[in-house]
Amino acid sequence: MILTRNSIQKKYLNKKIFKSFSKEFNKIFNNLDINLDSSKTTLDILSKKFKFNFKSQDLKKFKKFKKIAIIGMGGSILGTEAIYYFLKQKIKKEIYFFDNIDTEKLIKFKKLNDAKKTLFLVISKSGNTVETLANFLSLNLVKKNAKNIIVISEKKNSPLYLLSKKFNLFLVEHKSYIGGRYSVLSEVGMLPAYLFGLNIIQLRKNIRKYFLGKHRSFLRDSSIKLASLIKQKKINSLIFLNYAPKLDKFLFWCQQLIGESLGKKTKGFLPVVSPAPKDHHSLLQLYLDGPKDKLFCFFSAKIKTNNKINSKKYSKNIDYLNNKSLENIKDAQRKALIQTFKKHKVPFREFIIKKLDEKTLSELFSYFILETVMIGKLIKVNPFDQPSVEQVKIATKKILKSLENKGLEEKLEKSQMEKIILVEVPKTVYPEIRSTLIFLFEKSGFKDVNLQKEVDFEKLYLSKKSQ
Repeated sequence: MILTRNSIQKKYLNKKIFKSFSKEFNKIFNNLDINLDSSKTTLDILSKKFKFNFKSQDLKKFKKFKKIAIIGMGGSILGTEAIYYFLKQKIKKEIYFFDNIDTEKLIKFKKLNDAKKTLFLVISKSGNTVETLANFLSLNLVKKNAKNIIVISEKKNSPLYLLSKKFNLFLVEHKSYIGGRYSVLSEVGMLPAYLFGLNIIQLRKNIRKYFLGKHRSFLRDSSIKLASLIKQKKINSLIFLNYAPKLDKFLFWCQQLIGESLGKKTKGFLPVVSPAPKDHHSLLQLYLDGPKDKLFCFFSAKIKTNNKINSKKYSKNIDYLNNKSLENIKDAQRKALIQTFKKHKVPFREFIIKKLDEKTLSELFSYFILETVMIGKLIKVNPFDQPSVEQVKIATKKILKSLENKGLEEKLEKSQMEKIILVEVPKTVYPEIRSTLIFLFEKSGFKDVNLQKEVDFEKLYLSKKSQ
């Protein structure tokens, strides 16, 4: 369902590095292939023996919901967004995504939607994702809507897991050995897809097509070439030129997959999603005449439409638009840019989507997972961890805790200041004020003025505070 083409010229490749990686590829690839069905690793998601931690009959009670809100971050939600927008034409339900901290969006959702009529999916592998917990708790759902909440998380003593146990939420276990960005073909993506009304068998049917099939040569060629470019440090950016808006969310999933898997030890690409032909009018000058440090990936889809333009009735000067659809025009712009890239020997790859269905999407997911893993193995980085991301997560929690402490300090300071003003200051100045007042009264002719010699200001303060 996908047409592919690789146009990365030899001039960009170091012969020695390319030859070395060509030898290594077969060894690494064959090892992955042999162990695919026999070990519990991240790539277990591509195994035919893969089993979900949920049963369809257990989800029947949730199928009635016409509105579904999904709460997650990064790999816990990007894959599901990719599925939804790629196959939106097949989905008859209202779907909402909370994939960032967006206060206005959350408030608007609460105003417009009845929580009792909405199914909530809360997804976090660790069960400790700050943004996911914050959005979930801000919606204030747990006590009132426990029956329409599904949690996907590891079974460990995390905040999300403990919440699910305390309030008896429907819990689906997230496999601990599958990282978030690789989890779309597991429970994380397939459970929402099932509730969307999609065929999840078809979504997993072609996941090994590129691994074992006729397109293995493209996987091999691309993996070796991209790994060589990283090794040589000639190419810094991977630009996704997207001519099919339905692929936007898929490419953001790719962005995380590639960036988080390969961006280590000063290696990797900066993946950038560039909507086209829109960016022809903003970034094309840079792409063609700027630094030669970019590899381009063209993405397009064959979409049939009968909506043709009749320009003749308006002007002869725009006859080139006559009887053309918007898709025709967009495709002409894509082909023109490819011609220009060839002329200037700009390195690029091309992916043409022939059909927007479950099988095609499974091919795309599996291909980019495999390519990313192979590149990681070739350039000697671990494609499955994200140590720097973890550093930021830890730092975020420290800052949040410090803000809590700061709040306590401010309260303490306020309390101390209040006590100083209402207890310590009067205690110090009262004797002087008392003697001054007695002196003034006596000078005015008032004798035997009786003002209390000692006042318990602390007792008065505490009495006032208790009131």
